[in-house]
Amino acid sequence: YRKVSGGKVSDDIVYLDAAEEARYTIAQASAIVDEKTGRLKEDQVLCRSAEGEAVMAAPKDVEFMDVAPAQIVSVATALIPFLEHNDANRALMGANMQRQAVPLMITQAPIVGTGLEYRAAIDTGDVVLAQSAGTVVDVDAEHITVETKDGNDQYPLTKFMRSNQGTLIHHKPIVRLGDKLKAGDVLADGSSTDNGELALGANLLVAFMPFEGYNFEDAIVLSERLVKDDVLSSIHIHEYEIDARSTKLGDEEITRDIPNRSEESLSDLDDRGVVRIGAEVGSGDLLVGKVTPKGETELTAEEKLIRAIFKEKAREVRDTSLKVPHGEGGKVIDVKTFSREAGDDLSPGVNELVRVYVAKKRKIAEGDKLAGRHGNKGVISRIVPEEDMPFLEDGRPVDVILNPLGVPSRMNIGQVLETHLGWAAAHGVFAENGEKPEEELKRRAVLINAPNPTPVATPAFDGATPEDVDQALVDWKNANPDSPIKLRVEEKRPPGRKTSGKVRLFNGKTGDPFEQKVTVGYMYILKLLHLVDDKIHARSTGPYSLVTQQPLGGKAQFGGQRFGEMEVWALEAYGAAYTLQEMLTIKSDDTVGRVKAYEAIVKGENIAEPSIPESFKVLLKEMQSLALDVHVLSDEGREVEVREEEDELLRAAEELGIDLSPGSLRAVGRQPTAEELEEGQERVDQDGEMTMPADETLGDLDDVELTPAEADEEEAEAAVGPVGDVDLADLELED
Repeated sequence: YRKVSGGKVSDDIVYLDAAEEARYTIAQASAIVDEKTGRLKEDQVLCRSAEGEAVMAAPKDVEFMDVAPAQIVSVATALIPFLEHNDANRALMGANMQRQAVPLMITQAPIVGTGLEYRAAIDTGDVVLAQSAGTVVDVDAEHITVETKDGNDQYPLTKFMRSNQGTLIHHKPIVRLGDKLKAGDVLADGSSTDNGELALGANLLVAFMPFEGYNFEDAIVLSERLVKDDVLSSIHIHEYEIDARSTKLGDEEITRDIPNRSEESLSDLDDRGVVRIGAEVGSGDLLVGKVTPKGETELTAEEKLIRAIFKEKAREVRDTSLKVPHGEGGKVIDVKTFSREAGDDLSPGVNELVRVYVAKKRKIAEGDKLAGRHGNKGVISRIVPEEDMPFLEDGRPVDVILNPLGVPSRMNIGQVLETHLGWAAAHGVFAENGEKPEEELKRRAVLINAPNPTPVATPAFDGATPEDVDQALVDWKNANPDSPIKLRVEEKRPPGRKTSGKVRLFNGKTGDPFEQKVTVGYMYILKLLHLVDDKIHARSTGPYSLVTQQPLGGKAQFGGQRFGEMEVWALEAYGAAYTLQEMLTIKSDDTVGRVKAYEAIVKGENIAEPSIPESFKVLLKEMQSLALDVHVLSDEGREVEVREEEDELLRAAEELGIDLSPGSLRAVGRQPTAEELEEGQERVDQDGEMTMPADETLGDLDDVELTPAEADEEEAEAAVGPVGDVDLADLELED
């Protein structure tokens, strides 16, 4: 704050925290001060009082005065031009969305700024500054050397680092060999700066008009030029990590020797089993080969035979390699390996850790989210060929088409003022204010696709008024009387109302002019981190929840789309009975039906009738727990048997032709009759242990008692051998 005593404003700056500030009467920065005497001019000055109220105070009672009007808002908010013309809700969105902007490959500082861009960029520490004055003697992509009177200063540059958001942190030198520097000069731009100024987006030629319904509900139509010229392209880096741990069965191993993998799929791995730097990878490709020991499994007779013939003990490992996730990919730019042997500090149980960094260039695409600085956000609905975009009278096609209905109800008029002032600035109205070198102006002209773009600053609360913007358009018209673009100016009208700022546009497809004139100008557009590549997701089959047997949810789990209560109502309302049945059974938790359906699809047959979903069985159990005996009846009135997923015993017994229903086991403890023995049913010993009779199919098994609790599993397996797909050693046949 500036100190005020006796109504006179001094240049002494005082810093107050919120608690101290509350004790004083403080005038706002826009209070009128006499330039000669430095006194407050007005008899009554608008202030905020010690009580926190807005009051009118006499100049002698004022104790402090704000330094700048923008100091009452945050840095992000102060970067919004024409902030005072925006509704507070939209200004809030605009401030927050600047934090979500993706650093672009080609950075452009805004042509309509607030004057805070340079300071904001420098204070982030994103740019490299000269520590002391000197001359640049060496410069390349990796470092800059500056010769000073005390010797050479070395400035290393960060290259292709990954931010926590997966975007790029990267330095680009902007000085040349032999450049003379002062202390504090910018040597290299960061990923979001342009010549030391904050550059979060791109200056694009915008038209406010409907376009064949494609900008309904805030959707945005873009020109293909932005895709071709990489105007809104960005680089994203994904980090993939895998560790090799010690397990009960042995150590996991990072290796190139992976079972059941073709040599082709291993072509990009080095001898350690780690992908080489520079490899192009797509979804499902191997990044790091890893094998995990698996427990000794029981072998089938066929496997035993093969082992016996070829005398080889196949490696008991399974493939747990790191693969590129579904829908991702790019170029491997870095690999980092850590190991306990090398002395790296790893978490307990981890022996080795590998991190792979994969970079990908993402051009702008349908479904990406764009926004201006005024809370005017939208999703790209269509990218139109350059030749089909509406064009100006001088033949320039526009870059972006926004819906005019996005302005009135949102009350963020700042975007319209920015568009008009952007037009004037891009066409050199403020050229005399600029001190940019000639080549810089040429570079901007190519980027912005305008004749003489000169940036202009309009600080929050203290910048250009609607009258100034109107006058800037009039100045452009007067400076370019021969321009093919006809802007109507009525000099007789009062300031601020001399021109509408609208120009004639032509249909790109037919070449005919549109019926009405259209607001066209330059707006600063940001590409936000909500990218369609990260959100698009599709699932055929995938993981199911253990508890409910329903598919998991969300892209990270490769889950399905939730079909909720209200969606069910929608299908009911349409009478789409079969679709609804499918949704609630084979596409959800009908465990039997979905396997049969998958089989039918693979074989090209018709899909069978669905069976009972798991959730219905849960409902029955709930009702049984309330002592309700529930019977499920079919259409014909016959009772439907709702079978639980039997345990392994029952299923195996059924396959072996053994009847383990409760009725057959009631005979425990009595001698079986001769008829029972003849019919080959179970014999139940006096002491309750069941043995199996001799049978043509099973061979003589009388000597094997199936009580795995006592018998060693491997011996039982050796004695019995597999029967069908069921190992008798797995059967727990207890009374």
